[in-house]
Amino acid sequence: MSGPRGARFLCYNHFMVKKKHVGFSFRTILLILTAVLVGYVVYQNWPDMVEAVNHLKETNIFVLLLLIPEQLFMYFACGQIFFSYLKNRRDIKKFSNGEMLRISTELNFVNHAVPAGGIGGLAYLTYRLGPFGVSAGQASFLYIFRYAMTTVVNYAQALVAILILLVLNLIPSEAQWIIPVALVMNLGVFVVLWLVVFVASSRKRIEFFSRTVAGLCGAAIRVVTFGKKKQLMKYEKISEYFGDIHESVKIAKENKKYLKKPILWGFIYSFCEVATYWIVAISLGRPELLLYIMVGEAIGSVFDGIVPYGLYELGMAGVMIALGVEFPVATIITVMTRVITLVFTIASGSIPYYKVIRGKSE
Repeated sequence: MSGPRGARFLCYNHFMVKKKHVGFSFRTILLILTAVLVGYVVYQNWPDMVEAVNHLKETNIFVLLLLIPEQLFMYFACGQIFFSYLKNRRDIKKFSNGEMLRISTELNFVNHAVPAGGIGGLAYLTYRLGPFGVSAGQASFLYIFRYAMTTVVNYAQALVAILILLVLNLIPSEAQWIIPVALVMNLGVFVVLWLVVFVASSRKRIEFFSRTVAGLCGAAIRVVTFGKKKQLMKYEKISEYFGDIHESVKIAKENKKYLKKPILWGFIYSFCEVATYWIVAISLGRPELLLYIMVGEAIGSVFDGIVPYGLYELGMAGVMIALGVEFPVATIITVMTRVITLVFTIASGSIPYYKVIRGKSE
């Protein structure tokens, strides 16, 4: 091929090769970074892994194997919180249950691999739902809704468990502090949710919030760059993002029937989280610890939002011990569950995640 046409072809081909090379380089860096983060997570949890293996002989392995289908169903329930809502939106592309489960396992993997308080998971969910026609604001609404829903259910379960323990007179006098703590946590959750809905429900309030966020981000950028860069993201983009959240909240309030299935799946998912610990307890011959696990898991989740590694299990085990559960049993249950779920998370989510990043899956 010669002449102008051939020259255009060569230029186009050269451009595409360079573009592909840049994309491949970025993906390679991202994959390497993820692998490093996963290695760090495994390193941080290695002592617990060794301890969990040492305690395997004390468990019923056949009961522990129930965690495989239980974990898959929990991921499915998590995905249904998002997708049972999206199915009501005509502007969103359809998706299969297989796609939903795969995205859910990937999201769980990212949330464990990236120690960023859920921000990494939100970014990844936005990226994965983009091809289905879901905007960043809509994805954020779903992400916040999922966390809000599961948190409310977790604390509600804890209150029910505490009430039953009180009726049965199974809460030691020195552990009475757990009651006001649980009540304060529930009140705090409802106050935060009310504030979020209050701000997001009004166009004027959401625009004021957008301007405030844009101003704070601009100030932070100027400080970090010593005044060389005034802003990282234009106000219009920030306004559009929060505007999408506002529209999503508005649609949800006007069509409350859209939320029935997501709420139901939220209840199922939250119980599955507790059931994971309960299956380990049953494998140790202690099925009666369900109520203690409910309370410990809810209060321990507060610590999980502060420090991603270790403090969650410490808080949960501490609450269970305060309620009268033997120290060795409480620690074995929390440590073993943490290790098993971590291994399962990496095994089930890492391969589909790597395929997506490499561009081999949509």
